[in-house]
Amino acid sequence: MSKISSNIRFLRQLKGLSQEQLADELQVTRSRIGGYEEARNEPPIDLLIRLSEFFHIAIDALVRGDLKKTNLDGLMKIGKNRILFPILLDPDGNNMVELIPLKASAGYVRGYADPEYIERLPQMRLPFLPSGKHRAFPIKGDSMPPIKEGSFVIAKYLERFEEVKFGQTYIVVTKEDGLTYKRIMAFHKKEATFELHSDNKMYQPFKVKAEDVLEIWEYTCSINMNQYQNEELNLDSIMNMLRGLKVEIADIKKDRK
Repeated sequence: MSKISSNIRFLRQLKGLSQEQLADELQVTRSRIGGYEEARNEPPIDLLIRLSEFFHIAIDALVRGDLKKTNLDGLMKIGKNRILFPILLDPDGNNMVELIPLKASAGYVRGYADPEYIERLPQMRLPFLPSGKHRAFPIKGDSMPPIKEGSFVIAKYLERFEEVKFGQTYIVVTKEDGLTYKRIMAFHKKEATFELHSDNKMYQPFKVKAEDVLEIWEYTCSINMNQYQNEELNLDSIMNMLRGLKVEIADIKKDRK
């Protein structure tokens, strides 16, 4: 059975619907629903859109993900309550942080809503983070001092663009430019654009259309990697260093007591 067929069956049963009831909701025949669930046929794009809107599940997740293995109570939402992809949890129920390696960042725009892409990313748990979904993003260039190229910004996912606090820094993911770390200074309603500034004044502010923004992640903390030699900057050393922060922060808290 294909993933889309098992996902349709799983979501229908989760909602407590019969094939006929789901068919009525989607304005198709019961036999078509049966054909999709038994993998005899695959739904066309217009029906995939209706399935996505009805179940509030992104099309990529419907087609590529195995929703039976996903904690649906922990799915993130975007826009009009549309589920984008799952929050990953460890066996103790703690959020897992995916680290986007520099080499993988170029493909992020294509894979950000692809459960298989997300599953392949390195994962780790950082217990000191505030509640919410976090990811670690690589920084390129010198536009946002004191954060330098080679560092990582750990940022919290924003479910709604209205949550943006002007003057604060964010990872902004756009269709054209991919990942960029900037300070969002304003939203121009007439143009429907965000105004992004670099802290390095050598770089000019620019605007991005809201319709081109795929995700916005709010800065939580940064990891400066420039104290390490180039040969030390492999994925294992980065992961070990991030894990070490737990001990360092625990020690700081202990000293303050």
